[in-house]
Amino acid sequence: MNTFKNLAISLATSIALILGMSAQAEFNLSGLSAEEQGLAIAKERKARDIGWGDSSSSVTMTLRNAQGEESIREMRMQSLEISDDGDKGLTIFDMPKDVKGTAFLNFSHIDKSDDQWLYLPALKRVKRISSRNKSGPFMGSEFAYEDLSSFEIGKYTFKFLAEEKVNGVDCYKVEQIPTDKNSGYTRQVAWLDKEHFRGQKVNFYDRKKSLLKTLTFSDYKLYLDKYWRPMQMDMINHQTKKSTELNTITLAFKTGLKDSDFNKATLKRAR
Repeated sequence: MNTFKNLAISLATSIALILGMSAQAEFNLSGLSAEEQGLAIAKERKARDIGWGDSSSSVTMTLRNAQGEESIREMRMQSLEISDDGDKGLTIFDMPKDVKGTAFLNFSHIDKSDDQWLYLPALKRVKRISSRNKSGPFMGSEFAYEDLSSFEIGKYTFKFLAEEKVNGVDCYKVEQIPTDKNSGYTRQVAWLDKEHFRGQKVNFYDRKKSLLKTLTFSDYKLYLDKYWRPMQMDMINHQTKKSTELNTITLAFKTGLKDSDFNKATLKRAR
């Protein structure tokens, strides 16, 4: 009986070791250049976030000026995964009254400029955001229009910089240089945790190559046993001392959204 028990333990140990080695071998940066390592990390990050389909969330946006004074906005956000292109997104503001009904539509693309439109109810018209204006602030926040697009590998060149800890978490530090000449950033430096490839922090550098903003992610939650989402994002502008905090109140996936829910006509109907 003990022989069979020992054999079972031995087999279990061997299987555990094999699985452990396989998991480690799944992602290996050895033998690659810094550029190849950076690209490999970006591809792994992207691969781990495929298949979520669609999502709907309610979010609060807190704007803080340099003196710490706050104004709070409430909005709904809907997203649709597109298999052969970038994702589509719709943001609708519900509060306060002066922004109620304002809606933003974003079509991210893999290898070309995104399509973005903003509906302003006071003017009763849809305004297209030109490529030149995508570095501008979104609704007075510290997020630029270009920050609202989905992460697409073809829009950057990558370079692995180091392994560092962020708040005690082991991370890959990667430089991302936008390929779009209209980007407001000359480069970004991102820290992704080594276990799940989740963003922990991003530094944004302006056209003068000075540090402009820092975005941090916190309070991650797991959805559908696969997809991690931060419940809080904080964007701090180091030059103006202003900041914007986004807090996700509710979030649901596979809600039945379809492509027809994301078009310019949707903006005017948004309620």
